[in-house]
Amino acid sequence: MSTVNLGQIKPVFKGAYNNSTAYVLDNIVTSAGSSYICILASTGNAVSNATYWTQMSAVGTNGTNGTNGTNGTDVGTVITTAGDVLYRDGSGLQRLAKGTAGQALIMNSGATAPQWGAGGKATEVFVMADNEVGSIASGQNFVTWNFTPTISGKVFLSHVGAHRFAGSGGNHLYVAYYFNNGSGEVAQHQGGVGYAVSGPTHSQGWSFSAVPTTTAGDSTTPMLVTAGTQCTFRVEANSAATANASADTGKDHIVSAIIFET
Repeated sequence: MSTVNLGQIKPVFKGAYNNSTAYVLDNIVTSAGSSYICILASTGNAVSNATYWTQMSAVGTNGTNGTNGTNGTDVGTVITTAGDVLYRDGSGLQRLAKGTAGQALIMNSGATAPQWGAGGKATEVFVMADNEVGSIASGQNFVTWNFTPTISGKVFLSHVGAHRFAGSGGNHLYVAYYFNNGSGEVAQHQGGVGYAVSGPTHSQGWSFSAVPTTTAGDSTTPMLVTAGTQCTFRVEANSAATANASADTGKDHIVSAIIFET
């Protein structure tokens, strides 16, 4: 009775491809996370050679490459530090390093990828109180106040002041306000303060609040402040009369600035 050689009657898994192994029809190997089946016996022909091999499965885009039989991108090599964020761009998985304290995850200006930044508009407040003594003559300053914002935006200024007025009958005390956002001082407002009804030695009080503008007068274009750039808010007496603070107690001037982030 003759013997019939059926050869290999089922596929045989041979493990990772080895260039020195002789492979026969229906041998299955793995290479770089993908699997291939031999379609023509040979030795030394790489799995990329379509004459000898047909790809059965391709490496995916998720999972852990080469671990427990799963294939894909090893996310452990993409995100490497505590707090990292994993996201996908047009070419694959990418790492976004952790942000700093107080930051929020936002989209970039092109709406193509996440980034860390301010989660909302910020507000910053500066306040200074000053107790003047002695006489303030025409052209002298009641207040020269420097502050440096840490955010950029519009600024709202406020001043409350009080002085004893030492002028003679009928004179007015004129108060002028100036603001410098770092690009040059601009006059903002001037107002007159007269005698109180009880007499020329009574305390004189006045106040001012406004969003400073780029030119004096009725301009509606607000001055903007820049983070890290020193600003100066100046309050000046600019009449012939003097304001005498020598007998005052407490705080004669309180000035404030509120920065609204833009």
